[in-house]
Amino acid sequence: MRSKRVAQLLADLGVTKTHSRPHTSNDNPFSESHFKTLKTRPTFPRRFGSLDDARSFGRGFFHWYNQEHRHHGLALLTPHHVHHGLAGRVLEARQAAMNVAYSTNPERFARPPRVPELPTKVWINPPLPTTFSDERSPGASRGPAQAASVLSQRSAEDEAPLLQ
Repeated sequence: MRSKRVAQLLADLGVTKTHSRPHTSNDNPFSESHFKTLKTRPTFPRRFGSLDDARSFGRGFFHWYNQEHRHHGLALLTPHHVHHGLAGRVLEARQAAMNVAYSTNPERFARPPRVPELPTKVWINPPLPTTFSDERSPGASRGPAQAASVLSQRSAEDEAPLLQ
């Protein structure tokens, strides 16, 4: 009897490999961004004295991150504002304050100020826009091999009248 390699055993058991690479910053931009925010906090220690110290730091950090830290990708709102339905009121109050500032000192502004809009979707890899149909763009929404096949078919059809 011969043993299997670990990879073969895992495949037989239905465990699939991940294609994420360790220490690669673009594997999960959300996690990487969060990790950078964590590591660059002035209160982040060089070392934790114990597991309890790390947990205590984490509790304080996550409270700050979710309740106080204003996220650029969330129109400078906190996750708490967004997840608890407070975003609309906060943005309206900001716009009202900006309107007062503009009406008081319009010379300080090139144009009337606008608060940023709350994003409606968040993507790691947004889908590419498709502007052409299959008729106008050979190979649109096909894989590279199928696109090459369509292109070679079309070029052969275009050359056919020349050969006759």
